[in-house]
Parts: sequence; C-alpha cells; structure tokens
Amino acid sequence: MLLSTTHCIEGKTIVKQLGLVRGNTIRARHVGKDIMAGLKNIVGGEISDYTKMMAESREQAIDRMIAEAQSKGANAIVGMKFATSMIMQSASEILAYGTAVIVE
Repeated sequence: MLLSTTHCIEGKTIVKQLGLVRGNTIRARHVGKDIMAGLKNIVGGEISDYTKMMAESREQAIDRMIAEAQSKGANAIVGMKFATSMIMQSASEILAYGTAVIVE
C-alpha cells in the first residue's frame, strides 16, 4: 500500500478514487507511568513512555486505515493526515485518514 500526505504520487496516475478511509485507536494513560511522567515534568526532558505509546497508536491507526482501503480495493492512500483528540481526562484518540485510490 502506497501512502502519501500529498494528493498525488509522483510517477503514478490516479485512475480511480474510492473515497475516505480512516483508522483510529483510543489509548488511556497508565497510572504508574503518570507518576513517572510527573517526576520527569519536574526535571524536564522527554517522557519516553508516552512517546512510545503515541508511536504505537499512530501505527495501529495507520494499519486500520490501510485495512479499510484494502477492503475497498485500493492500492494507495493519498492526502493522508493524522488528528488527535482528548476523549476524557486520561484517554486520547489518534485518527489516521486519507483518500483511498487506485494508481497505475
């Protein structure tokens, strides 16, 4: 599956648009990791547990978006973007979306 944040793929021609595809995941923070993050917030620096959690969330959202595109018969997704939103105080959603297309 070809993925592009632009609305075209250089060297390829879009022969059919199949519509919007998306994948999402909602993740909650871990209380124990929140304590460590609070301590890290005092001294500064990257909160690596959250960095890892968000990276895994993005990959899962992409995988779900690709699965939806494949079910529509697509071989590429263009205009791909991410969105995030807070669902509740300790949970966030990651959404990956784009346009499923067939390219040659």
